[in-house]
Amino acid sequence: MEAKSLRSIYQLKITLKGMRPPIWRRILMASTTKLDDVHLIFQIVMGWTNSHMHEFIQGRDRYVEPDEEFPSDAKDEAQYRLDQLLEKEKEKLIYIYDFGDGWEHEVVLEKILPFKTSADLPICVKGCRACPPEDIGGIGGYMMFLEAISDPTHPEHEDMLEWIAGDIEGPFDPEAFDLAEVNQLLQS
Repeated sequence: MEAKSLRSIYQLKITLKGMRPPIWRRILMASTTKLDDVHLIFQIVMGWTNSHMHEFIQGRDRYVEPDEEFPSDAKDEAQYRLDQLLEKEKEKLIYIYDFGDGWEHEVVLEKILPFKTSADLPICVKGCRACPPEDIGGIGGYMMFLEAISDPTHPEHEDMLEWIAGDIEGPFDPEAFDLAEVNQLLQS
């Protein structure tokens, strides 16, 4: 099914690449959502804090929030809608967040659904596993972090627990995903 010029509802699956077991979210949003808003939606559903630069990549094209300090040949994301990048089911794009840690997300257009004015969009319909903490050092740093917090005899166990306690309430659970909390944040 192809997107029409009218609004549709896009069902997207966002998967954090390189993680096993996978960390992913399934969301519904209007096909006409501008990429700068898509970025904010992805931040909420994944659990990031919007503290770093990001970009969307589709084919050879890059879409970013323009930054005078970092000029580039990339396109201004605020000038493009999601349905201009993804037109058919199964098409993909890449969303990169935090160039230092290099969190690469694969975004797949799973379904194109008819638009309903009564639909509360955007909405997260499913997800699996917690988002890694910010500034953890990418996949390698996150794996070392998980090892340290799960082993009381690990030399960095106490330091890592103390470090993460400054960012979150309660213990960090890599398996946790709170769908209701994500949707509450999306609606506010």
